Amino acid sequence: MKLQLKPSALAVFAFVFAGLVAGAFAQQGVPDKKMSFFVTSVSPGKGADLGGLAGADAHCQSLAETVGAEKHTWQAYLSASEMGGAPAVNARDRIGKGPWYNAKGVLIASNVDELHRDNNLTKQTALTEKGAVINGRGDTPNIHDMLTGSDAQGMAFPGNLDTTCGNWTKSGEGSAQVGHHDRTGLDEKQPAKSWNHSHPSRGCSPDALRSSGGAGLFYCFAAK
Repeated sequence: MKLQLKPSALAVFAFVFAGLVAGAFAQQGVPDKKMSFFVTSVSPGKGADLGGLAGADAHCQSLAETVGAEKHTWQAYLSASEMGGAPAVNARDRIGKGPWYNAKGVLIASNVDELHRDNNLTKQTALTEKGAVINGRGDTPNIHDMLTGSDAQGMAFPGNLDTTCGNWTKSGEGSAQVGHHDRTGLDEKQPAKSWNHSHPSRGCSPDALRSSGGAGLFYCFAAK
């Protein structure tokens, strides 16, 4: 006997099926349509050698594309030092005007000034492009160090002090300034609680970054 569904039953079935599909996609990490900020879920794999700013931006764009967020122009929150006649680049100048939302649609900051003054970045809101929480202090492994190369205002450091691992091209000796996405640290003072300006790394290699609580991760913002 062939089952015949009435129009009303078909509508109910379609509604339920659509809900199940939506739920399945949500479990797979499909971000909120407003997503304009995330922390990289993985590093490019060479420590602080990101292929320069261009390579870091491309990494942000690639990760965004994996979750269907490629409509934005994604930029890495990284500063670059004055080097070889090229002027310094400030992270705060690379990320657009805001507002920025995480993968769950939670507001991170409304504009650049708020981002550097009183933002909503915590371990629970600094999510990856897939909407996942990243390990922080107290977790194993602790990977709360985020590469920034920036001071508290998102500016490059003056002079020839290497705070960017050779402008994100070194994976050996050198150092990079990092922030703590979970806003915690050993002394619990303001620098340890800074999301973008906590301390210098112990080096630029993957092992050196791991030794102080990092994995070569960084922040990505939708500039457009």
